[in-house]
Amino acid sequence: MATYKKILAAVDLTEESIQVLDRARSMAILYEAELSIAHVIEPLGYAYGGDIPMDLTEVQKQLEDHAKKYLKDIGGKYNTPEDQQHVIIGRPETEIHRLAEAGDYDLVLVGSHGRHGIQLLLGSTSNGVLHGAKCDVLAVRID
Repeated sequence: MATYKKILAAVDLTEESIQVLDRARSMAILYEAELSIAHVIEPLGYAYGGDIPMDLTEVQKQLEDHAKKYLKDIGGKYNTPEDQQHVIIGRPETEIHRLAEAGDYDLVLVGSHGRHGIQLLLGSTSNGVLHGAKCDVLAVRID
């Protein structure tokens, strides 16, 4: 049986994140493991492909500030110290892999919507995290 010492919950800041965090906290309690929370913000330049001729720096900063505030608020509820709350700019699957490896995490939890068919089993981010991860990944079914 696997034993986990460091668990990372990767969340998207929606209300559904609570389901992932609840499961992560349960796993952390069960294994007496350290729990960290991460949120990855895709650079706005990726989303718009440079098609918008304007500086999106301020908007990107506002997104980052919002994410940090959310993690600080939710981190208090899940007993996760600020140094274990990560807001990262980049591609979600890439940054979650990087953080999991650099932080020596044993388990990463991500949310997954329960859709039908093998192609829809995991969302693109969850699927990206699953493939290429060097630690266990638990996809938490979102209701």
